[in-house]
Amino acid sequence: MAARRLPNVDSIFQGERGATSAIGSPADTMNKRPLSVTVIGCIFVAAGVIGFAYHVTEFKTQRPFEYDIVWVCLLRLLAILGGVFVLRGHNWARWLLIIWMAFHVILSAFHSLSELVAHGLLFAVIAYVLFRPQAAAYFRSAGAERAQTP
Repeated sequence: MAARRLPNVDSIFQGERGATSAIGSPADTMNKRPLSVTVIGCIFVAAGVIGFAYHVTEFKTQRPFEYDIVWVCLLRLLAILGGVFVLRGHNWARWLLIIWMAFHVILSAFHSLSELVAHGLLFAVIAYVLFRPQAAAYFRSAGAERAQTP
């Protein structure tokens, strides 16, 4: 009994003009969001939503605009905004998340050493994930696609 040969994967996914669209081809790997970027984006969205829901309960009707609560809620909304737009491939959003995290590192310098170390490590991991070559290629290709669409 002769062994059956499977067809070449590239031949299965040939497009009309011969361009391959198989997963893993150079065109698709640039458009596919890296899992690490997805995780970071979702973490920021979740942290923003949970933090906003927690802090919005601190608004008091007698003093509705205490500045500290307004700033905290604004920061939480920025985390949500950054997380959503990182998932959509916007380059400015990854810079927003880096700035957001750097701000928290600075704030934690006024607290305990363990908080500073924890935020510093989180900052390093997030910066690495958002600026490594695969992520940079994703943001670059997503921006190029938006520029080409009318």
